[in-house]
Amino acid sequence: MLALVLATTSVVAQSSMKTSKTKMVGGAAMYPTKNIIENAVNSKDHTTLVAAVKAADLVETLMGEGPFTVFAPTNSAFSKLPDGTVDNLLKPENKKMLQTILTYHVVAGKWNAKDVIKLVKDNNGKAEVKTVSGGTITLWLKGNHVYVNDENGNSAKVTIADVNQSNGVIHVIDTVLLPKS
Repeated sequence: MLALVLATTSVVAQSSMKTSKTKMVGGAAMYPTKNIIENAVNSKDHTTLVAAVKAADLVETLMGEGPFTVFAPTNSAFSKLPDGTVDNLLKPENKKMLQTILTYHVVAGKWNAKDVIKLVKDNNGKAEVKTVSGGTITLWLKGNHVYVNDENGNSAKVTIADVNQSNGVIHVIDTVLLPKS
């Protein structure tokens, strides 16, 4: 009986690992058994995002149960912003604005790429989605790539999709999304 239980457990664990593969992001393995913050802190490509999440006091939230879908801008995405923007946002007096911008990159629920693509196709090529901040982003496809538009018309390309986490999924993007001000 014990052997049967162990064999069944092994098959289930192997099946689970096949559907939730570890991905490399920013030179670090992103483990599906760790939460968004536990993984993000190891990515060399997301040091600005991690610093911003800390400054905005959103660490506890993103370590929470979720599930969350995070469109995570890289350091190079933040570097596209006008000079001084990131430094200004990291100031304590701008914490509320920083929280709004960061939560604009988060959608409630776990939306893997296949879910996003289905949603876009089911909505004639574009799908508007509410973010945790209360704003709206628009998801769309160009060839085999998923793009995200913010309320100002800026467009971000998903460069790495389906980085599964214990409390959601991360999609790496190449541009910072900004809510309408």
